[in-house]
Amino acid sequence: MPTSLPYPVRNPKFERGALRARGRSLAWGARTYVAGIVNVTPDSFSGDGVDDPDGAVAHALGQLAAGADILDIGGESTRPGHVPVDGATELRRILPVIAGVRERCPEALISVDTYKAEVAAAALEAGADILNSVWGWTRGMLEVAASHGAPAILMHNKRVAVYEGDVVDEVVEWLERQAHEAVDAGVPAESIMLDPGIGFGKTQEHNIALLRGLPRVVALGFPTLLGTSRKSTIGFLTGKPAGPQRAWGTAATVALAVAAGIDVVRVHDVAEMVDVVRVSDAIEHGWRPEDWRDRLR
Repeated sequence: MPTSLPYPVRNPKFERGALRARGRSLAWGARTYVAGIVNVTPDSFSGDGVDDPDGAVAHALGQLAAGADILDIGGESTRPGHVPVDGATELRRILPVIAGVRERCPEALISVDTYKAEVAAAALEAGADILNSVWGWTRGMLEVAASHGAPAILMHNKRVAVYEGDVVDEVVEWLERQAHEAVDAGVPAESIMLDPGIGFGKTQEHNIALLRGLPRVVALGFPTLLGTSRKSTIGFLTGKPAGPQRAWGTAATVALAVAAGIDVVRVHDVAEMVDVVRVSDAIEHGWRPEDWRDRLR
């Protein structure tokens, strides 16, 4: 590769805007970003839940130190068969964690993983920056995002994994409708991240089909996020139980996501997946570390 190329670079052909929050700007297309999962719950599917504010803050700060660009903090498990909790319980779990992270790392970008508008509003007022809804625009959520000027992650979900036609067709069409609903409400396109929802309302074959179809999600033109970390499909394919043993299988999906042009990957094992992202971005999109030339000397 010619040494005259500027670094870092990923997709130099077009400008797609940026995720802007807290005085920071993560340019879409510059590289793939990593969102670290912080489950403040006693019943996380992968066994990583930390139902203790101090422990959750320490876990979050460790993820930032390992290279996470975003922290995704949630107070309700959304694993299959989970028992829903009310908004007050969610807020009791997540607000001390948001406050603790904000106190120790004022510049951190924090996403709140909730589909309840009242939780989303309170979390934003407490210091969160981004909304992440596993049910897309639930009642009142779009109004919260628009009124706070908050970026949002919209995930496809379904209560029953039944699709009349092709699963990729249906998911892509649903995501496009959600995105344009937000644009019509005044949310900037660069602030809308689309997530196909691997493991949510899909069979294992549906999940694999969507992973093969990621370029179609990317082709919608909006920023994109993928969450495959430690999911059941990886367990079915590898025979590994839920937990860190699925990191290698997760790594394969992360590398494929980077190759497809996904903008953000949401993961449990931040340090390992940061390495996967960096190498994949370098090969697929021409990214290099800022001190690349110094390292070559």
